Amino acid sequence: MSRQHLVAFAVIGAASVSAAVGIRFVLARQAAIARRRIGKPLGEQSIDADRVWRRALDGDPVQLLVLGDSVAAGLGAERRKETLGGRLAKGMARRMRRPVRLRTAAVVGAESPDLAAQLAGLPDDYAPHVAVIVVGGNDVTHRLPIAVSTQHLRDTIVHLRRQGAEVVVGTCPDLGALRPVPQPLRRLISSVSRRLAEAQAETARSAGARPVDLRRAVGPMFFDDPDAMFSLDRFHPSPLGYRRTAEVLLPAACLAAEAALSSRRQTVPR
Repeated sequence: MSRQHLVAFAVIGAASVSAAVGIRFVLARQAAIARRRIGKPLGEQSIDADRVWRRALDGDPVQLLVLGDSVAAGLGAERRKETLGGRLAKGMARRMRRPVRLRTAAVVGAESPDLAAQLAGLPDDYAPHVAVIVVGGNDVTHRLPIAVSTQHLRDTIVHLRRQGAEVVVGTCPDLGALRPVPQPLRRLISSVSRRLAEAQAETARSAGARPVDLRRAVGPMFFDDPDAMFSLDRFHPSPLGYRRTAEVLLPAACLAAEAALSSRRQTVPR
């Protein structure tokens, strides 16, 4: 290689490194801006919605477990019936005409690796009929590798399935709807969240769970009407946002519960 070529490659390499450093600086600065804009006006504690919903209905309660992050925990809801778990439990009880006992293990700020701790915190004799998992947003914002996220999701699904539970996975929402996040960072996290959602769906199917594509099902609503769909921090869903999210998860959750109930009836000795 000639000296001229070496110099040219060196210049290109230096320019590439400088550009990469510049991009990282811009993204880091925009992330700081987004954190300041969003803040924590909702605090870090979600409403406790755990109870038996529609207790007056006949039959033993369906055991519903909700795992995941702040969306799963219902941060941003103003009343317990407006949380994701509360919406799901009430909707399942209405459709299935039997009580539903909700247990929320989801934690505000959780990432996929935290799912194991959420499972570990459950009583040893607890056996849910259906588990709903919504996680991934924090994986994206904290730059967790997709392979790491999906491995923890798979481990969680496998554990629950071995316990006899049916599992529903609400895939990562499209974070491109977060308007407090400036461009080009918003485009970047939108792309990553979409790739994570696709990987989560594939992982869920291969592990025996039912995936629900939240990006396609409710994403357009968050893009088109952010004032109504987001809470005051412009990051977490509003009561309406949780209602719409629960509506798209509900059919899969009911099917999962029916499958679990049927399976357990068949295994009961006569």
